[in-house]
Amino acid sequence: MLAVGLTGGIGSGKSTVADLLVDRGAVLIDADQIARDVVAPGEPAYRALVERFGGHVVSPDGSIDRKALAALAFSDSASLEALNSITHPAIGARMSELRQAQKDSDHVVILDIPLLKPVHRELLDLDTVVVVDAPVDMAVERLVSKRGFDRDDAEARVAAQPSRDERLAGADFHIDNSSDRGSLLAQVESLWRELLRLERLKRNVGTPTRGEGDPATDS
Repeated sequence: MLAVGLTGGIGSGKSTVADLLVDRGAVLIDADQIARDVVAPGEPAYRALVERFGGHVVSPDGSIDRKALAALAFSDSASLEALNSITHPAIGARMSELRQAQKDSDHVVILDIPLLKPVHRELLDLDTVVVVDAPVDMAVERLVSKRGFDRDDAEARVAAQPSRDERLAGADFHIDNSSDRGSLLAQVESLWRELLRLERLKRNVGTPTRGEGDPATDS
């Protein structure tokens, strides 16, 4: 099994890349979906969120109102830190469980982590990291035009995340999603071939080694 960390800023197209890799045979462990699961009623993070942010982040059906929670969390750094301190440990634990379940397989396992940090390489035993990147103004425009974000909210979300330089500094592979669909597909196809090669190498030798000189995926 090859464990691949996939990250990128909001609006970068990271989820699109994840879907394209799944179409090619990858197994996806999605931090965003897990983030929804761990705040479901009855989960420990649910109670902690309600205690910290109040009952107005609870929808009429009893679930967490993610939009209301996000509006509060991104309003100031202390609130965002509180949200992360509640949810991130639960998300990390669940991702570790799902990764462990794949350890004896021959799959390329994509761990989709929006806020991937260097420490995740060790905690989740990642073999390699892929960063999907797009200019800030393009990311904001995608959030506004395709996902219905208010522009101020979109700009605040982008600004609250690590910078492009910070993300790219930790990349083994870089997908540039600032062009058209054809360019993205070509890069993903090249990346997929390399990930399959690394998985075979790890299975046969024990330690994957990144390929040299692939212009579509080199960072």
